Amino acid sequence: MKLLSIIFLSIFSFNTNIEWTTDFAKAKTEASTQNKYILLNFSGSDWCGPCMKLKKEVLDSEDFLKFAETKLVLVRADFPRSKKNKLSPELTKHNEGLAEKYNNEGKFPLTVLIDANGNVVKSWDGYNSSTMTIANMKAEIEKVVRLK
Repeated sequence: MKLLSIIFLSIFSFNTNIEWTTDFAKAKTEASTQNKYILLNFSGSDWCGPCMKLKKEVLDSEDFLKFAETKLVLVRADFPRSKKNKLSPELTKHNEGLAEKYNNEGKFPLTVLIDANGNVVKSWDGYNSSTMTIANMKAEIEKVVRLK
């Protein structure tokens, strides 16, 4: 019974309250009112191998999400190609607008750190698993957040 309690607590103690959103306007409001930055990730979720790896190995990791909870509002702008993953016309238009402003070169993956006023303060182009680790991302974000 003791072992079962430990397992149960372990599973639920790692849950975070942060989730990725698609609503950039809401993210800007939240960033402004909660004194946070926005981390905007441009992804091709069903065709871009590096995008999928970055998401799995770094951005959706429990360690990174726990770090992000108090510092970041997470926004994902997805550009799937498969018909079965097609986004609504409204969300597609919204993501295209974000790409025009923050990813006009069409890079995938592209991750952008944005202040509450919508200004880019840092960006990461592509994904290299040896240099873009959870620890490195956290350290680079922390440098910007501390300068605030």
